[in-house]
Amino acid sequence: MNILYEEDGSFKVGSIMTDNTTSLQIESLSGKRSKVKAGNVMLRFTEPALPEFMAQAEAIAASIEVDFLWECCPADEFGFEQIAAEYFGHAPGPLEAAAALIRLHGAPIYFHKKGKGRYRAAPPDVLKAALAGAERKRQQLALQARYTEQLIRFELPVEFAGHLPYLLPRCGGAQPSGAGGAAMQMLPQSAGFASNVSHLLYKPDRGTLEVKALEAACAATHLSPAHLLQRCGAVPSTHDYHLQRFLFEHFPDGTDFPPVEIAEWDELPQAGVNAFSIDDAATTEIDDAFSVEKLANGNWRIGVHIAAPTLGLPRGSEGDKVAAQRLSTVYMPGQKITMLPDSVVEAFTLCADRVCPALSMYNEVDAETLAILGYESRVEKIHIAANLRHDTLEPLFNEETLAAGKLDYPYAGELKLLWDLVQKLETARGKPSDNSTQQVDYNFHIEDNRVSITQRRRGSPIDKVVSELMILVNSEWGKHLAGHGFAGIYRTQQNGKVKMSTIAAPHQGLGVAQYMWSSSPLRRYVDMVNQRQIIAMLRGEEPAYPKNDPALYAVMSQFETMYGIYNEFQRSMERYWCLRWLQQEQANGHIHSPHPNPLPPAGEGANESLRELVVTATVLRENLVKIADIPLIVRVPSLPELPANTRVQLAIGAIDLLDLNVQARFIETVEAAA
Repeated sequence: MNILYEEDGSFKVGSIMTDNTTSLQIESLSGKRSKVKAGNVMLRFTEPALPEFMAQAEAIAASIEVDFLWECCPADEFGFEQIAAEYFGHAPGPLEAAAALIRLHGAPIYFHKKGKGRYRAAPPDVLKAALAGAERKRQQLALQARYTEQLIRFELPVEFAGHLPYLLPRCGGAQPSGAGGAAMQMLPQSAGFASNVSHLLYKPDRGTLEVKALEAACAATHLSPAHLLQRCGAVPSTHDYHLQRFLFEHFPDGTDFPPVEIAEWDELPQAGVNAFSIDDAATTEIDDAFSVEKLANGNWRIGVHIAAPTLGLPRGSEGDKVAAQRLSTVYMPGQKITMLPDSVVEAFTLCADRVCPALSMYNEVDAETLAILGYESRVEKIHIAANLRHDTLEPLFNEETLAAGKLDYPYAGELKLLWDLVQKLETARGKPSDNSTQQVDYNFHIEDNRVSITQRRRGSPIDKVVSELMILVNSEWGKHLAGHGFAGIYRTQQNGKVKMSTIAAPHQGLGVAQYMWSSSPLRRYVDMVNQRQIIAMLRGEEPAYPKNDPALYAVMSQFETMYGIYNEFQRSMERYWCLRWLQQEQANGHIHSPHPNPLPPAGEGANESLRELVVTATVLRENLVKIADIPLIVRVPSLPELPANTRVQLAIGAIDLLDLNVQARFIETVEAAA
């Protein structure tokens, strides 16, 4: 005797070895013996033979019309043998009964299972809805399969276009422009996206057909989603790919500003001096300026003047809320996203030939010793006579021209005096310059999608004049706030750890007893908060932020988080343009291929025609090196074990602008480590 039984939702057959009433010992077609509960047995049979039974039953089941079988069903619950008799018109044999069971079990939309071998026909309205749903699912699966097939062929399905509009160039602003010396480009106001069209790359919704198809195509092609979509033409700009990802995460509503009204403030007294600023050529948010005045007693009065946007943006105003949300200006090569709207920047930036509101600190300096004899701070109007720019000032005002006594340029006398003063300030802090280790800043200039990278030695006279005077005012204003019992946000460094605090504490790295950020209120929200406190202190008013104000702690926490994110994004975009520079060098023909086996392409986004560029680099540690002349660190797996600071030659191969990777191969050692 043989049986048909159900196991794990499917039907199997076996021959009975032992019948124990509640259970049976059976032997399967493979010869395996097992125990089956009597309750799982659907029917018993002797013919046909066990090996042919399931094949014949399934063949008969396939010939049964499900719609007709459903029409044969009674309204109430029924057994499979009962409906088999109705369908075939006679008492069913084992094969017919098994075929009916298989067909009932395989059509759950038509027949709802109610127990062992028992079913109930779906009501007409339920069946109609279920069939419609099944048809939709079938069509969706077919559509998904078509998407996958097209993507594998590197064809972008036309339906994907609506999910990728944010990857297309925008308003001519997606690619950086402007040569060195030109103002940094602002991002277009349309640089935001709707959340329902951004899931393919940056936040994939794995429940959608598009993402399912994309994942299947990626598995088949062994490409990442970004590389696959680039092959399909959906990522026309690798620059935009990185920029839009950042905007999607941190500026989902775009980079444009809501309307911001500047509040009126009390009339300010005007200072009787003319000030000048020193900034990079691309700077539009000019926060600081300086003045030099000879006093009647022969001493000098050195003024440090800071833009005062908080006069027109009181705490809780719309402009304050905007700044508190952004917390800082975001910088990247060729572009920036300002913390404040253009209208606010324009109203308060210390632009030449204007009278601007400012928070000023005047320092009386002994004419002979250059010792600071006293401080005085004011809120006032200041006339800005000039905006001096690094690119034109540095060839005139540098260590060589100072040593030679060349003072034949505008503001030369003032700059020479400031230079002498800041050297004494630096020494007084216990932080004299160490010229044996020269750090370098890199400037990126983007024009017509091409990049040039120039170097500028850090710690030049221009840098030192600005930085020392900023340290002076940030330290002194922090001291005055603490002395008056006003809360502020300080930067402290103790035991090598830098952190923000509402308590004035030493900054060991700078060698000062306290230090706060208050000199860049157009670019950092912490500086705005501190400026409000300083102005309230000077005017004898209640502080904008009382001690233990939760808002101060919230600003500290949020600022540190976002400032780190913005800086990391800036570094990643600098890496991007370094890789673009390497590509330019390859394309310009600065190519050497001394070895017969060039590196393979590093995935899509790499050079289409690979030619090796030979560069010099310095070993940092293990297999990490820094490329000469640009701020790019790369990993070189083939680098032998060499001491740090060893100079080597590398062959630059494939460059991947999506993953921001480059393949490099060690060629030879150029110079041993000093």
